[in-house]
Amino acid sequence: MRKILIVGAGHAGLHLAHGLLTHGYDVTVITGQSSTEIRTGRSSVTQFTLPTSLKHEREYDLDLWSVLCPQVRDQRVHLYPGGDQPVLSFAGRTGLDNDYMVSVDRRVKMADWLEFFEDRGGKVVIHGVTVTDLDYFSRMFDLIIVAVGHGELGQLFDYDESRFSGARPRSMAQALVYDVWPDSKDDVNVGWASSAAEAGNTILMPILSQEGPCHALVMVDKRGGPMDAWPDRPGPEEQLRRMKDLLRRYAPEYYERVKDAALVDGNGSTLTDEVTPQVRNPVGTLPSGGKVLGMADVVVTMDPYVGQSWNNSMHCAKAYLEAIMEHGDREFDENFLVSAFDRFWEFGLHNQLWSEMNSTMWDQGLPEYFTELIAGAQRYPEVANRWIRGWDYPPDYANWLLDPEEALKFLAEVRARHGD
Repeated sequence: MRKILIVGAGHAGLHLAHGLLTHGYDVTVITGQSSTEIRTGRSSVTQFTLPTSLKHEREYDLDLWSVLCPQVRDQRVHLYPGGDQPVLSFAGRTGLDNDYMVSVDRRVKMADWLEFFEDRGGKVVIHGVTVTDLDYFSRMFDLIIVAVGHGELGQLFDYDESRFSGARPRSMAQALVYDVWPDSKDDVNVGWASSAAEAGNTILMPILSQEGPCHALVMVDKRGGPMDAWPDRPGPEEQLRRMKDLLRRYAPEYYERVKDAALVDGNGSTLTDEVTPQVRNPVGTLPSGGKVLGMADVVVTMDPYVGQSWNNSMHCAKAYLEAIMEHGDREFDENFLVSAFDRFWEFGLHNQLWSEMNSTMWDQGLPEYFTELIAGAQRYPEVANRWIRGWDYPPDYANWLLDPEEALKFLAEVRARHGD
């Protein structure tokens, strides 16, 4: 039985650990925090389990919360051109048929997954890990996968500008809140996402927190932008007040929904952070010359606005699991490590391209074809739904949204079907 060590108990590492355990591998997860410490720690930026990811979680009995979560079947997009120009908006379906997405507080999800992994017979070691430790472990395991990127472990993986050179530092703030006005009389569980030419991006999404269902309000801007208002790290109430003020100015429809919102009680109802989207070399070299494989957020850092971190994590775990199983009893050499990452990168590349589009879409003003697409999304459900569903599978954006010629071709086909 092949022995595999996964360093870190985050979304990608635990998803892979459960998959490997199901298929008969000897899997050990080493993490610096116990499930209790994870559960009682501070929050992190809200992430989303999209329909395809949810299906993969169910394959390994990892969907533990859907009956408790707000189920988001519809999403609304707002674009604020600035000046006196009116807001542009459209709404679409999250998935096909009755598919939906959910969002679960990371503390709840990771703690439950870690405990479930141990209950299933997986080995869990609660201990900090250094590069020296990994050198020692490399003699005990057939493969080491690093799924935590902070500290000295992150320094094992160099930046790789050959894969992605669009690094743009981002500032973000988040508040978990109650008392959000519903999208309509009938449905409070509609996700909202906006982009403003004069400022940054906003997400307002129903989630399941430790305190029960609530909303996550997330604001992201370039570093130094109008929505980068947190250098003094304000207290929770002051942060929420500033967030409301910014929304009143740059995204008034969002302000109207959260103007009466109050913070969720408990630890970590607010947070601020800075993130630089970038890609690293997936193979790290230990002092002894041994190799380790980085995964998900360790080697691909996403813009928090596009909400793709857990989507990336799931696809990375799936790609690595398939690569490991297909590799059989052969040595996990550097060629295997690179090829396993390349298998994931076929998906991850498109995520980064979409992230880059979101970061630069207002730089020169909206291109003419984009304006036509927005009008099409407002008029035709097929356009709006494809736009929204691309969040689940960003590679589809390359087939139309990011390609002016293909975008207009698709729009013409939709118009023809409607006789327009």
